[in-house]
Amino acid sequence: MNRFGEMHCSIAQAVGVVGEPWTPLILRDLFLGLCRFDDLAQDLGISRNLLTRRLEHLVAAGVVEKRRYQERPPRHEYVLSRAGRDVVPALLTLMAWGDQWSTPPGGPPALLVHDCGAQFTPVVTCPHCGGAATADTVTAVRGPGAAQGPGTMLLSAGVAAEAAEAAD
Repeated sequence: MNRFGEMHCSIAQAVGVVGEPWTPLILRDLFLGLCRFDDLAQDLGISRNLLTRRLEHLVAAGVVEKRRYQERPPRHEYVLSRAGRDVVPALLTLMAWGDQWSTPPGGPPALLVHDCGAQFTPVVTCPHCGGAATADTVTAVRGPGAAQGPGTMLLSAGVAAEAAEAAD
């Protein structure tokens, strides 16, 4: 287990699963429809050993499913699980950030088109009011799982204060 897995923080936990180098690009390729090992290795230019390790990690974490498509010799394809499909909006948001702040020469390499037919740039919004969720419009407060531990200094301060109040 890496150090992120020891932190009591949802971002650290997520980074421990999908934040390793190459992993977001593997997930991108799976989302785009590349599902066979050789195709992934060729598209990414990644070593076969490293790709094997990353895919094994994603399968063990439940983000990717491994499905046999040939018996002799045994060959598998990889597809996003429900958890893997649920991380796609985060990848799309990361893509939008990259398009705005570190666009490759010539402009964005891909454009996104919604089922409605319109081209769009992902924006995180509040599901209640529809307003943009940005660093200026969102405040983090302690959740039901707030606890003291690595990576929780700001939120755990409230936990310690509550424990002191309860002891009084």
